[in-house]
Amino acid sequence: MAKKVLFINQEIAPYVPETEMSVLGRDLPSKAQAAGFQIRTFMPKWGNINERRGQLHEVIRLSGMNLIIDDSDHPLIIKVASIPVSRVQVYFIDNEDYFSHRQMEQDEKGEEYPDNGERAIFFARGVLETVKKLRWAPDLIVCQGWMGAVVPFYIKKAYNEEPCYANTKVITSLFTKQLRGDLGDNFKRCVPFQNATAELLKDYNEKFDFLELGKLAIDYSDGIVEADSEVNAQLLDYAKAKGTPLLTYPGDDYQQAYADFFNKI
Repeated sequence: MAKKVLFINQEIAPYVPETEMSVLGRDLPSKAQAAGFQIRTFMPKWGNINERRGQLHEVIRLSGMNLIIDDSDHPLIIKVASIPVSRVQVYFIDNEDYFSHRQMEQDEKGEEYPDNGERAIFFARGVLETVKKLRWAPDLIVCQGWMGAVVPFYIKKAYNEEPCYANTKVITSLFTKQLRGDLGDNFKRCVPFQNATAELLKDYNEKFDFLELGKLAIDYSDGIVEADSEVNAQLLDYAKAKGTPLLTYPGDDYQQAYADFFNKI
């Protein structure tokens, strides 16, 4: 039976400009599908995405849930579209406060949003709750970009007793692109959820930056991918020191390398 792979992407072309991350976000799910995997793909509905051009539409049966972050209710809106040519379906996580009227990690002036940490938490929980609603149990989750970096922690601690995630393995992909600043003063306070407790975060820095977030992802992942040629050396060394299975940068002809790594994990 075909393995089910859930891709949690920060960026997917053509919905956002082409970068190494967004091109891989577009092409890897398609190549995985061609290699025989069943796939589902998610990304944030960034405010710079043109919904009309991308032909996004809301999925009413999946929308409507409220997620509580820092004692505030935030409605979850799910939209969907299909990538032209490959016809891979993409689910978009949307919310009026965090995504609809915002750019990506930076505003129009190039300043990073101070609540990027909250946005990442909302995105991670939004994806995991929506997949539950779809009644689709992934064998493997592949997190690409810092927006999905709390997913490994949640899968191993908050959702590990949910039937659809009980046997799920998680891979974190490391990229060159990273945040310059931190994730906000309240990030560490907002992360705990169910059995993903504050106690488990006590050994991490009080203020999370890109490096600390990467360490959290690596600590709870079953595999690490060096997804482009110049990833953060500290995080790569951290992953190697832990002995977590690692796929070193496979170059442009990566389909077989990823397929073998997915099957190995």
